[in-house]
Amino acid sequence: MIIYNVTINIDNSIHDEWLIWIKEHIPQVLATGKFEKATLTKVLVEDKTEGHTYSVQYRSYSREALDAYYREDAENMRNEGLKKFADKMLAFRTELQIVDEYSVKFN
Repeated sequence: MIIYNVTINIDNSIHDEWLIWIKEHIPQVLATGKFEKATLTKVLVEDKTEGHTYSVQYRSYSREALDAYYREDAENMRNEGLKKFADKMLAFRTELQIVDEYSVKFN
């Protein structure tokens, strides 16, 4: 499984509006059918910029599904945020491959 990670720094002036928007945007990305779930997290490390940083991790069904997202959907999804927030947000994307997962089981 591959995680498509989008890290976004949001200017304080649009933070509240952006947070409402991203909570609507994530289900739209999931509706493409290329991902099984998404997790929205706030980065807690102190940042020297004037803003907040978030990470959205989309779990793809497969490498092929992620490649299909890039071909068929990514440009439109990215442009939506750019049109709305332009120079008030900075995003970068990375791909993460899950090597192994562990969990604690309580009896």
